[in-house]
This record gives sequence, structure tokens and C-alpha cells, in this order.
Amino acid sequence: MRAIATAMSFATLMLALGASAQNNAQVQVVNASHPVFEATSPDYSAVYCSGFITNDKVPSEVRLISGEESGNKIVFTSGDYVYINRGAAQGVRVGDRFSIVRPDKDPNNVPWFKWQEKLLKAMGTQYVDAGQVQITTVHPNVSTGMIKFSCDYLQRGDIVLPMAERPTPPYKPAEKFDKFAPVSGKSVGMLVAGREFTEAYGKNSTVYVNLGTNQGVKVGDYLRIFRYQGSTAETSRNFPDFQYSMYGFGSTPVKYKWNDIPRDVIGEGIVMNVTRNASTIFVTYSKLDLYAGDYVEIE
Repeated sequence: MRAIATAMSFATLMLALGASAQNNAQVQVVNASHPVFEATSPDYSAVYCSGFITNDKVPSEVRLISGEESGNKIVFTSGDYVYINRGAAQGVRVGDRFSIVRPDKDPNNVPWFKWQEKLLKAMGTQYVDAGQVQITTVHPNVSTGMIKFSCDYLQRGDIVLPMAERPTPPYKPAEKFDKFAPVSGKSVGMLVAGREFTEAYGKNSTVYVNLGTNQGVKVGDYLRIFRYQGSTAETSRNFPDFQYSMYGFGSTPVKYKWNDIPRDVIGEGIVMNVTRNASTIFVTYSKLDLYAGDYVEIE
């Protein structure tokens, strides 16, 4: 009986709290005369937190060496003050802005598809965009800066690079997506890995592709994402010969192979960053879940 009474009292309390929350909640009124407009390009975070992969040497002499309250802090974020190992003697001035990056590596190192490790190695080293710092105080050989923008935490040893503006390429209208688009005849690559080494993607995901300037890719290009319907290399396991026969559900008169059937066009993305053998794309449309190992082509 005591347990039942306790349960009833708890239920009554929760109902009262729920009613109170409803009474205190502010109702958002949508004004039909002021419609919400769709974004016309990726936002600041999508542009400056996209990261990159390169096989070129990234200058690493300038480093973030510490920050305020470092006796209690091992990472730093927006609003914190940090120190870099360059000062007035090396030409640093108050107001200078720097981009903070660091090399990254998948801690799990478990390949998602057959060629993933080889492709990543050929593309180069993956770098995280950690944030941006603006210098507030300059000493002879050390400078202090405030973290004005952070994508991730900053830590001791991060690489400090001069701030470079990145273009914000415009979206094309979503209604122009063609799920029956013919083969473009241009370079073909793969979705190799996602930011933070994710393997499944959708709209607004950041993904790295093994196509770069050597294959004719430039910032603002659109890449079409597709997969072959009968391929045995698909990310979801199918029964053998699934593409032409399934017991109890009919079969075709001919044993069709993966390249005998039209491909599935399943999404597209816009190129944010590009190096010689890799590019970073921001997925602008996905018809269904995308995975590392799906193919891409330059539109």
C-alpha cells in the first residue's frame, strides 16, 4: 500500500509539473506574412569548421602553447585566452587573426569498406578546424589571443596558421536535383570518410572525397552521389544475386549484374575546400542515408 501511495503521489506531482510547464510555456506565433526563408549558402560554421585533407606539408612551427588558468584547464574554447609561441620579434601585432588546426586520426581504425584505408592514405592527412584566435596582447616572443570562434576545443600543441578567408559557395535550387541524371562523364570518386570519422551521412553532413584539383575539382562545384543497385560491395548486406532473384518474390529471365541496371542517384553536395587529391563537401540533399563507399561524380 505504501508503494502504491508513493507511486500515486509521484504521478500527481508529475502531472502538476506538466500543467505548470504548459501554463508557463511561451507559444510561438507564426506570422504568415513573414515567411521563413531557406538558406542560400552554407553558414559560417559549415564553411569554417569543415576541416580538410591534404598531402601537402602544413607549416607547423607556430603553435598554441598554453592558455589562461592552465593549472586547471587542458582545453580551451570560445572566450578563453590562449598563448602562441610568436610575438613582436616575429612580426605578430595586436588584432592579427589566426586559424587553429590539428592533424587527426581515427582512434578506432576499423575500415568501413574495402578500399577506405588505401584511399585515405593517398588523400593525405586529415586536419580538424578547431577555431579562430584574435591577438590582444603582444610580448617579444609570445602573444596572447582570445578565441573568437571555436568549432571544437583547442589544446596545447595545436597548429596556428594565418587566417585565410574562405569562399561561401551558393546553393542551387533543391528542385533541380535530378534523381535520374545521366552519367556526367567527369571524374568519379567516393565518399571516403566523414568529419570525426563518421560513416553515415545525410543533409548538412561534411564528408571527404578522393577528388581534388588534380581531377578538376574547384570550390563551389557540385558532386553527384550515387550507388549501383546490384553491387555486392553495398554497405547493407544482401543475399547473393539479390538484384535479379529472391525466393518467393520472382526473378528475371537473365542474371543481371550491377552494371546492367541503372544506378541510383541518391544525393549531392557542394565543394567547400579542395586540395590536390581531396575535397571537402557539404551535403545539400540526400534522398536516403548515404554511406562511406558511395560513389560521387563531378556534375
